Amino acid sequence: MKNGPIHAAAFIVAILASACSPEVAKAPAPASEFEKALAIMVSDPALTWGPCPPIFSGDCSIAVLHGNPAEANADAFLKVGPQYNIPAHWHTSAERMILVTGQLQVTYKGQPTVTLAVGNYAYGPARMPHNATCVSADPCTLFIAFEAPVDAHAYDGTLE
Repeated sequence: MKNGPIHAAAFIVAILASACSPEVAKAPAPASEFEKALAIMVSDPALTWGPCPPIFSGDCSIAVLHGNPAEANADAFLKVGPQYNIPAHWHTSAERMILVTGQLQVTYKGQPTVTLAVGNYAYGPARMPHNATCVSADPCTLFIAFEAPVDAHAYDGTLE
């Protein structure tokens, strides 16, 4: 077909032009409050800090950043005091974490202990027992993104 490539090129140009039109490029409004863009600093005085689950007694608090902890895809800050030991536990959900303040040693079952510094990323598989200790003189704050509803279950076994 003699005009095939020309017609194909014209078709591609027409698709690209329509994709760039204001009607197509305009994004719909968020369907809910949880779909709005946001930026939060760990030091924001407007953050609402609440108690950690009962298995984490003492100097431990949580602030929900985005989503509903009873549903999938919630994000939170977890803050513990200096030298605080987070006891061995596990979550139904995998968790993705970034250390925001302090220095934190984390041990997952069957793996060597790692020390997280500010800005370090860690991934915890679902149902993988672990513990942690804030080894800094300052509080440790973790950003945690959960894939499933947030929970924490005590673990009585060894992590070796």
